[in-house]
Formats: sequence, structure tokens, C-alpha cells
Amino acid sequence: MKRCALTFLYLVPAFIAVAQTGQSGNQVLGERIKSNQYFSYVKSKALEVMKTGFNAGDGYREVWIRDYNTFIELAAEVYSKEVLKENLLVFFRMQGDDGNIIDGFTPAEKIGKGETDFSYSKLEPRYAGHKNTVETDQETSLVQAVYKYIQLTGDKSILSEKVGDKTVSQRLDWAMKFLMDHRYNKQYGLIIGATTADWGDVQPEHGWGVDLDNNTHPAIDIYDNAMLIVALNNLMEIDPSSKKQWAEIKERLAKNCMKYLWDKKEQKFIPHIYLKGSPFPADFDENKIYYFGGTTVAIEAGLLSRQEIKASLEEMKKRVKQAGAASIGLTLYPPYPDGYFANKIMNPVYSYQNGGDWTWFGARMIQQLVKYGFTEDAYEQIQPMVKRVKDNSGFYEWYSVDNKPRGSGTFRGEAGVLYTAIRMMENLK
Repeated sequence: MKRCALTFLYLVPAFIAVAQTGQSGNQVLGERIKSNQYFSYVKSKALEVMKTGFNAGDGYREVWIRDYNTFIELAAEVYSKEVLKENLLVFFRMQGDDGNIIDGFTPAEKIGKGETDFSYSKLEPRYAGHKNTVETDQETSLVQAVYKYIQLTGDKSILSEKVGDKTVSQRLDWAMKFLMDHRYNKQYGLIIGATTADWGDVQPEHGWGVDLDNNTHPAIDIYDNAMLIVALNNLMEIDPSSKKQWAEIKERLAKNCMKYLWDKKEQKFIPHIYLKGSPFPADFDENKIYYFGGTTVAIEAGLLSRQEIKASLEEMKKRVKQAGAASIGLTLYPPYPDGYFANKIMNPVYSYQNGGDWTWFGARMIQQLVKYGFTEDAYEQIQPMVKRVKDNSGFYEWYSVDNKPRGSGTFRGEAGVLYTAIRMMENLK
């Protein structure tokens, strides 16, 4: 059921684009957008992939909230609002006793013997839940997804939907309180997580690296905090009564992000503030690493000025060239040295979240470039992303530094963010 979801959500005022390119330049760009052969292919392919399910991709059985948050706009083009809503409600039914939100859910009957890292809820017996506890973005991803659902469908009734003894609105607030109660550091006035590579979900310490344990080095980074700022902005917009509780906290988070995480001299965010020491060697200068994804979400959170956004884009482009990579979807540069992460998926360098090229975040940067009026830049930087979709006949989870496809071949997160970015360009007037 097509819902024509994106037209009103991502209209960008015409004066922004005109201010950058001039009227004639804007008209020329509009024609290029309209006639781009890759755009039509990517949109068609994205809709085709979305019709096959909500799990993250063919390498995953779970429906992940951090992924669903990035393809719910695409899903709204092919599913009814009832289907979109039901997927969101599962996360609320499986909410933890302390307010935390799971990463994802999978049918309980698919859980094999010996698989123990799952949670269950009496409110949702059909599914088993899983949570990578090194992350601090599940709660914020759910708030953002609910916000998008309301913007896409106009259905605010979801907020009053009763789940157990609480409404969805109360559960959203509870999820935010979980972060303040269990992930907030009073010294810096920011939330914490495990040490990971930018937005990643793998810590350097032993084993698979997705669970907090005694070996974890807790740290503060820009990605988690920017995601929280976006979520609080969303929450206060859909529920204005929440402003008295969250407005001051949001402002404090924004101020502290720039105070403690923004390196004014280098015009970049530092990778981490360590609370109990670093997991890396003492002579390792981590601040040489540039985090692409966290910077992108910080732009979405409104933390950077237009001048700083332009400087960030130029820095991304420079580092992509230095790496020899294909797009600004590069997770970070330079990568962490080989062996710095126990999980072999992060080794050697330029592997997975350690320097892999992820359209999943690169296309979010494209969205922000469009939003802030850098339309020519957005059009230029999206080209390698859409080209490789057609070249590889699908949406791959990530790409190697030499632009070879890796991971899931039907990665819906990539399909979703590219689809939205293209529609944003097409909606420019």
C-alpha cells in the first residue's frame, strides 16, 4: 500500500538551494536530478527490497531498531501504517524492567538450543529480544522512529496506545529516563557507552565484543550524545508537554558536546573521553582518527554551524582521498591499527566498522547536505553510492576500501537512507 510518505516530510525551502547555486544553477541541478539514471534504478530497487521484509538484510534474522529507524520512510511507501505501527509496538512490549530498549527481535521459534543471549516478555510471547549492550543508541533510535512514523502517517494515536500498564508516550519517556539513570555521566553532563569505533557495536576487548562486561572501557563519544539530542528534539515536538522535563537537559547536552568533544583547533570531534582509561596503547594518538558517522549525526542534531558543516565535508572528502575509498560513507580515517580489536571482523584495517565504507551513514550525510543547502555537494557525493547499487545489483551492508561489496546483499538500512536522500533532492524546488 503506497503512502507517498516523503513529500511533506522532507520538503526543503527553495531559498536555501537558490542561495547556494543561484536560480539558473538550481534549475540545471534540478534537471540533472530528474534525469539521473541511477536515481530511478535505486528507488525501484529499494522498493523491491523493502517488499520482502523488515529484517536488516539477508545476513540477519532480527528486526533491529537502529536499522528500522533508517528505513521506516521507505517502508511507508509499500506498507500500511498498521504494519509500521505493529513493528514499533513490539519494541515497547519487549521494553526492559528498567526502561531500556532492545536492539532487535526475532521469532522465538527460530532461537536454537544453546542460544542464551536473549530476553523475553510476557507482553510479546511471539518474539525473543536481543541487545548489544555496548551501544547507547537503541532508546534514541526508537524515539526517532516513532517521530518519523507520526510525521509519515499523521497518526498520533500511537502515543496513547496502551502497552501493559503504560502508554507509548510514557514508555518513550521511560526509555529516555533509562539513559539518564544508567548511562549518564554527571562530571561531563553526557551519556556514556563502551569504547567502539564511532557508531559501531563492537568493543576492542575480548570475545565477540558486543556486551558490557568487566573488561569494558566506558567512554563518551559524539554519536551517542548526538542521537540523544535528536531524539529529545523529536520527543518534545510530538509531545510538547515533555519540554519542561527535557528542554533544559537537551540544551545542556548540546553545550557539553561542543565543550568537551569538539576540537576547535582541528575542527573535528575527538573520538572518546575515557572514564577508566583507554583500551589502546599509551602511545596511540586516537585523536588523529576522524569519525564520519558521529559527525553526520551531530550535524543532524544541529550542533555545527553552516561553516563548520562545510569544513566537515571538506575534511571527509580529503580523508576519503587519502584512504583511496569510494565515498564519504567511510566510517573513519585513519583506521585503528590491525589487532587493536579482539574481534577479527574489525581486522585487518579498512574492515567492517574499522574503515569500511557504509552508505548507511554516508547517505545520511547526503540528507544533511540537502537540508542545509549544500545541494551541489550532495548531488556530487551521492554518485558513487548510487552507482555501486546498480553495479552490484543490490544494497550491500558495506564496501571495502577498493569499493568491493561486503556483508548482507539486501541491506535495508542502505536502501532506506539512499531512497530518502534521493527523494529529498527530487523535492527541491
